[in-house]
Amino acid sequence: MVDENVLVSMPEHLSFEEAATLPCAALTGWSAVAGAGPGDTVLVQGSGGVSLFALQFAHAAGARVIATTSSEAKAERLLELGASDAVNYAETSHWGSVVRTLTDDRGVDIVVEVAGAATISQSVEALALHGTISLVGHLGGAGQGMDLMPLSLRFATLRAIGVGSRSDLEEMNRVVSQHRIRPVIDRVFPFSDAPRAFEHFAHGSRFGKILVSH
Repeated sequence: MVDENVLVSMPEHLSFEEAATLPCAALTGWSAVAGAGPGDTVLVQGSGGVSLFALQFAHAAGARVIATTSSEAKAERLLELGASDAVNYAETSHWGSVVRTLTDDRGVDIVVEVAGAATISQSVEALALHGTISLVGHLGGAGQGMDLMPLSLRFATLRAIGVGSRSDLEEMNRVVSQHRIRPVIDRVFPFSDAPRAFEHFAHGSRFGKILVSH
C-alpha cells in the first residue's frame, strides 16, 4: 500500500535516474526562478544542475534567459536549451556590463547566483532596478565582504534559496510533465564505480548532473 502522505509521484516520462535529480537540484532551480514569466529576463550562471534546471523552468515560463559559461561548446548547448544569449565569463571578467548591453541597459529581473562572493558584484551589475538575486550557492568560496551600496541603489532583493517545500515539488513536477522537461545528465556511473563519480564531479568539465545508479 502506498502512503500518499509520504511519496510524491514522479513524472511518467522520466527514468528513475532522471527523477532522482528532481527533489534537490531541480527544486532549487525552480525556487530560484519563482515568479518569472513573459517579459522577464533571468540570468543563470554556468552549466551545473541547478543552473540548467533554472534555465529550463524560466524558458518554459516564457521568460528570456541569459547564461554565463566558460566555453563556446557549452554556450552552444545552453542556446539549444533555450537561452537567448551566452556570455563567456572566462573571456570577459566584467560580464555584468555585457549582460546590461544585451538587455539595452535595463538589466535582468532575476539572477540565479551559484558562486556567491566571487561573482555577486557582477550579478548586481547585471541586475535591473527592483530585481532579485537568488543566492543558491558559494562555489567561488568565501569572500572578504561586499559593497552593499550598488545593491541598495538597485532597490534589489537578495534572497537565500533552500530547495523548496513538498507542495513546491508537486507543482514543479506538474510543470515538468506538462512541458516534457528532461534533466540534463552529464554521466551516469554504476554504484561500484561511485568514487570515480565523485572524482569526475570534483575535477571534470561537466555539463549537467552526475548520477550514481544502483
